Amino acid sequence: METTLETLGALERRINVALPIAEIEGEVQKRLSRLARTVRVAGFRPGKVPLKMVAQQYGPQVRSDVIADAVQRQFNDAVRAQNLRVAGFPRIEQRSSAEQGASDALEFSAVFEVYPEVKIGDVSAIAIERPIASVTPADVDRTLDVLRRQRTTFEPVDRGAQAGDRVLVDFTGTIDDVEFPGGQARDFPIMVGEGRMLPEFEAAVTGMRADDTKRFEMTFPADYHGKEVAGRLAKFELHVKQVAEPRVPELDEAFARQFGIASGSVDELRKEVEANLNLELKRKIEARLKDQALGGLRGLADFALPRALVDQEAQGLAQRMAANLREQGMKTEDINLTPDMFTEQAQERVKLGLIVGELVRSQELQAKPDQVKALVQETAQTYEQPEAVVRWHYEKRERLAEFESMAIEQNVVNWVLERARVTDTPTTFEALMTPPPERQA
Repeated sequence: METTLETLGALERRINVALPIAEIEGEVQKRLSRLARTVRVAGFRPGKVPLKMVAQQYGPQVRSDVIADAVQRQFNDAVRAQNLRVAGFPRIEQRSSAEQGASDALEFSAVFEVYPEVKIGDVSAIAIERPIASVTPADVDRTLDVLRRQRTTFEPVDRGAQAGDRVLVDFTGTIDDVEFPGGQARDFPIMVGEGRMLPEFEAAVTGMRADDTKRFEMTFPADYHGKEVAGRLAKFELHVKQVAEPRVPELDEAFARQFGIASGSVDELRKEVEANLNLELKRKIEARLKDQALGGLRGLADFALPRALVDQEAQGLAQRMAANLREQGMKTEDINLTPDMFTEQAQERVKLGLIVGELVRSQELQAKPDQVKALVQETAQTYEQPEAVVRWHYEKRERLAEFESMAIEQNVVNWVLERARVTDTPTTFEALMTPPPERQA
């Protein structure tokens, strides 16, 4: 059997395989003979089926299997001989009779891609800002205030509605004396002062008491999202059913017990909140450093990407997005996602994966068992029974895969930080945790 290798492009290769027909036919006969010993055909005892009948019934499939096995074997041998790293799966094609001519061999070609040579530039050129911050008592106070507000209850009051109140209303809206879609509601809660309602509507509610009724007019903004009412004058009839003022729980023993502090100690609750904030801070800083380090690596490396890997990654991204949308309640027929929508993201992920893989190999940055265990234990601390969570992850090897990937990624980041230009930048916990304002289009 003969093979030849051709270079078709930067990463694309073709291996041509010639399989002697005599050898193929010999292997087909061997397999048919073995099959004849066990095959069952009506009217014949096992092992007594004529070989000719076996060949007629099973010959095409056996021949196909023999050829496929021979092509795959020759392909694998050629790949090993040429020391090639195949990316994706080869595309096997049989050459036409016109191309082969009068030949005593079957000729096939396998077109495939190889992994690129990954070269990374000068890592010391990467500039990284490392946030320096700590959790302060004020940060703990703010968090406790948020937790208290999240557990706000409302108590009915006999007075006019004011900012902060929750008002339960019925209303009906009409345009040209005709009710319009979305203009009616029953038992509808309005939080006065939150700005969720249009200003004119909220102004009409303010000052009303339970059982009050009011009629008022309001013009919808010209750029209102409901195009059928945008810019039009509407008349509303509003009935207030309840006015309730907020009751924010005190920071006391009862409140502490709601968070699992059996003793009801507020000091213990503060310590637990502080520990959680320190963990959040640690993860936020690590995420900032990771984004900068990996982004810097991507900028230092320029190489061709195997299309097979990009296509495979784009397909996976599309499938995961579709699954997420289904989990959120979207119907399958309404999900119109195609892999090409994710090509750019897939290219970035494949490129980064190849860079990380090269660094792990060349710099020996594999995950260490103690690193993996530390990550598992850190995650387990967020559960009520950390020891049980740790045991569960170690029961099956595949459950540790995510943590091993995290450890490898952290090793790569640390390797970059040791060589890049890192500048410590003082900041605060609140500034780090506050997302940047969205850009205006």
